[in-house]
Amino acid sequence: MCVTVREIAPVEHAAVAELTASVYIGEGLTSLDYEPQLRDVTGRAEQSTVLVALLREQLVGSLAVATRGGPLAELAVPGEAVIRMLAVAPEARGVRVGEALVRAALELARQDGCAMVRLSSQTNMTAAHRLYARLGFVRTPSLDWFLVPGLLLEAFALPLAPWCGHCGRELTVEGHEACRRSAELDPPRYCLHCRRRMVVQVTPTGWSADCSEHGRRTS
Repeated sequence: MCVTVREIAPVEHAAVAELTASVYIGEGLTSLDYEPQLRDVTGRAEQSTVLVALLREQLVGSLAVATRGGPLAELAVPGEAVIRMLAVAPEARGVRVGEALVRAALELARQDGCAMVRLSSQTNMTAAHRLYARLGFVRTPSLDWFLVPGLLLEAFALPLAPWCGHCGRELTVEGHEACRRSAELDPPRYCLHCRRRMVVQVTPTGWSADCSEHGRRTS
């Protein structure tokens, strides 16, 4: 079956809110206390890119991908993307709707210059874990966290580039602790793809970093 993935339209906010809540609440994946956040599609669309999946013109899945930080990117530092709230309608499972959504999110992260994509998942979401493993994500236990008290989220990561932009060493899924700290304040100095030293310019509104081989990155 052909799955179409695109950015959400404003008229679809209510449908995505209902789908996301019905999956997470209806299937016992989280508590009612978290329902307002699940239904806040308008807020997610302001803070990230919300993607929807359609099967035979019917909306059957959604996720959010934050590539520029913000409230949805708890695990991320600048240069990292975070995927949140993947939901697929029960009747559309088994035809790789979730895979199509995640692949589209990875492509958005690449286009936005991200070196890493992170996501979190509950321990009982085994079908999702198999999907993430198939796409190359690996566990990063040091970044596990609690969404609400008593609800542990397991962290996963997928590098999109071979080199760390701050030190030029090989990029690791856990990240270099010092580099992750410096990313909050400093622009990258090395090209993610070829490890060349970049020409960096910092202005009051942001920064640009130019690689002679791979072009420009901006904040």
